[in-house]
Amino acid sequence: MTKIGKLMLAATIWIGTLSGVISQPQQAHANPPIRIMLDGYPLQFPEEPIIKEGTTLVPFRVISEALGIQVTWDAKSKSISAIKGTGLNTVRVQLTLNSKKSSVNGAAVDLAVAPQAVSGHTLIPLSFFSQQFGAQVDWDQKTRTVSILSPQQRMYTMGFYAISSFSDASVIPILDSVAFGWSRIDENGKFTLNGKDFKWPLPAGNTTPESLVSEAAQSRTLPYLMVYSGDVNGELTKVIENADARKQAISEMVATAKANKFQGILLDFEGLGLTTDKTKTRASFTAFVKEVSLQAKSENLKLALALHPLNSSYQGYDYKALGQIADEIIIMAYDYRSGGGTGQPEPADKVDEAIRLALKETKKNKLVLGLNINSENAKSVNTLIGLAKRYDLKGIAIWRLGLISGDEWTQMQKSIEFKK
Repeated sequence: MTKIGKLMLAATIWIGTLSGVISQPQQAHANPPIRIMLDGYPLQFPEEPIIKEGTTLVPFRVISEALGIQVTWDAKSKSISAIKGTGLNTVRVQLTLNSKKSSVNGAAVDLAVAPQAVSGHTLIPLSFFSQQFGAQVDWDQKTRTVSILSPQQRMYTMGFYAISSFSDASVIPILDSVAFGWSRIDENGKFTLNGKDFKWPLPAGNTTPESLVSEAAQSRTLPYLMVYSGDVNGELTKVIENADARKQAISEMVATAKANKFQGILLDFEGLGLTTDKTKTRASFTAFVKEVSLQAKSENLKLALALHPLNSSYQGYDYKALGQIADEIIIMAYDYRSGGGTGQPEPADKVDEAIRLALKETKKNKLVLGLNINSENAKSVNTLIGLAKRYDLKGIAIWRLGLISGDEWTQMQKSIEFKK
């Protein structure tokens, strides 16, 4: 081949190569991962949802367990059984991998797409899930987000009743318990029914404090005497660390609860462990609670505790030890924002963390999630109730009656089946 021929051949090859590069389509941007939001808060899942034949498939077990659905896997038949509810309300679903045939309470139901196994996890059609288990499900194509609203669920509910809670007195019969905040340990370390914010209220017409307590008990709503104290000037520390002061305060609060026909005592002792020796404070408070428990039980009174969360600045509370003593613990998972009372909802990730930390120390059937209604709105209330459902906590505690808006009540009634 001549020199000119060789040059022409090289040029042809080069041009062909270049045109091939130019003609290749640009790499399409990968779609963002699909997100699952349960009651407005992200749900972590081991395998990303997929879209097949226009149908969104989601990881079955992780969503089911977050909604309290019991799931069983049969490796031999490659089938999944899921059960939700009890009695006449029970829903029983059976699915088989790679089969569009399913069974719902014994009746055959066809699926749009067969369940798939991906990396050891079973994915099922989202639409089927929502239809059978009563969850409201939406898909946002733009953000690739699955939004799930959990169905109404029976939950234990406690209401805090303060001096200015009379406007919500009519809801007491649908609550499981009410903590009447009418007493405190004062700045001198003395139990008292007098004070600025926590005091025995005056009658409102024919309604008296005694009648509120009596009517609550008659409607099967357990009335707690709530005893508040703070440690602003170290007054609370002085009480719990002094044997004589402890004995006096405990004797008076138990006698007051018994005399006024309360059925329990709720201790709302705040601020412990901020500046004191954490180990000593925890031990002192636990000893105090043990003494209260002994006297309360001798009078057939229940004992509840409202505690700062474990991810707060107040580290004077031994959840593990206290959970073994008290009948229930209210996690005061609020005031995370600086200064508190900002009117902004509590950060859900901090509430989530508070629950998970508490669950490491205490049984879930003793934990009640506190909601500070002063900071929340209807949307955020649904998210917090959803977290209580997700972790199968005993229930929620509403701080406080008298502050709840109509929208918030409406949302709570959609999320919770109250006592009848």
